[in-house]
Parts: sequence; C-alpha cells; structure tokens
Amino acid sequence: MLKLGLAVFTGGYLSASLILLHNPCLVHKKKKVLFSCQHISHRGGAGENLENTLTAFRHAIEVGTQMLELDVHLTADGQVVVSHDNNLKRLTGVDANISDLNFNDLPPLLHQIPVTFSHHDVSICNNNDRFIPLLRTVFKEFPNIPINIDPKIYNKDLIEKVIALVEEFERKNLVAIGNASKKVANCVYNQDPNIHLVFSKERCLTLIVLFYIGLLPFVPLKECFLELPYPPSILKRADLSLTERILLKITDWLLIRPVIFQHLQKRGIQVYLWVVNDEKDFDDCFNQLKVDGVMTDYPTKLTTYLKKLKNI
Repeated sequence: MLKLGLAVFTGGYLSASLILLHNPCLVHKKKKVLFSCQHISHRGGAGENLENTLTAFRHAIEVGTQMLELDVHLTADGQVVVSHDNNLKRLTGVDANISDLNFNDLPPLLHQIPVTFSHHDVSICNNNDRFIPLLRTVFKEFPNIPINIDPKIYNKDLIEKVIALVEEFERKNLVAIGNASKKVANCVYNQDPNIHLVFSKERCLTLIVLFYIGLLPFVPLKECFLELPYPPSILKRADLSLTERILLKITDWLLIRPVIFQHLQKRGIQVYLWVVNDEKDFDDCFNQLKVDGVMTDYPTKLTTYLKKLKNI
C-alpha cells in the first residue's frame, strides 16, 4: 500500500511539474518588462570604440543597439562612474584605484585598449574621448535607451547611489541591475524590490537544482533577467584557468538548455548570453538556443546579422 501511495504521489508530482514547466502562467503571474532587446552592446561595444565611453555608447545607438551594458564603480568623492575595472592599470596605464581617486583626478584612458573577449583585437580611440564618464551623464544623454547596469563590487553606497540616479531620471522601467554576486543582488533587491533584477551566480545554481529535481515550475522567482556567459565564446580566451574552463563546461552542460530558457521566457524572464562576437555564435544563440538577446563587443556586426536574419 505504501509503495502504491508513493508511486501515485511520484506520478502526480512529475505530471504536475511537467505541465507547469510548459505552462507556468497557470500558477505564476507573468512578469511585465517594458523592453525586450535582441541587440545589447557590451561595454558600449568594446570592439569598435574604447569601452564604456560616451563615444562607444553613441556609436552603438547609431548602428542600432537596443540596450547598453555597462559597469559602475564609486570614486573617493562619491561619484558613480562607468568603468569595468576599479584598478585603472589596464585601462589607463596608471596603477591606481577608482575608489581611491576623486572624479576630477581620474586619468584618461589609453589610446588603445585590448578587447577582453576578442583574441588579439585592440580598440583604438578615433577622437579625443578618453574619459571615464559619470553614470549621471549617460542617463542624461540617453534617456530612452534601456541600460544593463553591473555594479562591479559590493558597496552599499554605490548601489544606493545607482538606485537614486535611476529614480531621479525616472528610468526604473528602463534598467536591469545585478551581477554575479549574491550580496550585490540582495542589496539591490532590498533597496527596491521593483527594480528589474539579474540572477546572481548563487541564484543560477539554485535555478539548476530546482530544474533538475522538478521544483522550478512551483517556485516564485524575483529576478527578471537571466544573463549567462556563452561558453563557446568565453572558452576562446587564453587567460582562463583550468577551474574556470571546467565551470564553463559544467554551465554549458547543465544550464544552457532551451527547455530552461523557454520556461523562464514564458514567465516573463528574459534570457541574455554574453559575450557573443561571431556570426556563427549569433546564429547558435538565436536559432538553436532561442535566447532573447546577446551582448556583443561588435554592435555593427550584430546589426548586420539581425538584418540578414529578418530577411530570411
């Protein structure tokens, strides 16, 4: 009798899980995000202009990007600036930290900066824009463009000031905020649970566990965006450690799955992959994995691909 009851329970559980996996809106209200972006420019398009500069952002928008992805840090005098690195050695040649300098003392960017996710490629400055901009300036210049904001370190003051700027410029519906850190994600959510939140690394692990034990369709999710590294692209980097390579392959095997993506998309959660720079990889992301969007260092190349895709 016990075995029969267990079998009935297991069968019912698996059936309900499968039904809700494909029809999650039977139990979850679909999230409402006012923008959906196929074309996202990573650091503003780091392969075509110096990364995270106003020139890069302007160019990306001119060639058709739908979203800017950028990173932020806090200066010693409390200014939110747009930069991937806190230490400025790679970007400026000066071995100093943004967090130790006032905004007006930040050194100019180098004339040439290697493109992190493109082997041997270098971005060259074609004008005089070698300045690290304020997030405020970016918001002011591009009021209607969705922006994906990555606070690079856990700093409560930084996150508070980012959210204050989002509120000041009335763009709560035009941002996604978060990074791999659970502490950053929790701080953002605690500051404002209505901000469009990105899955942290820890929450991605939770997502994997929930999916493979069949509980994912039953569990509420606070995030609006799943942003994952695209393993075939990232694995091309020569500077990856063995541990990083193993983790990427595990991610590829466990999480880069259309069935997971489709479930999340039906719940209104958008799926983005980064950093995707080749046409073959664009094709895999959109036609095989069916993601909502990709982040690229080459916005012109992605625009050309999407135009071609539209005409097929």
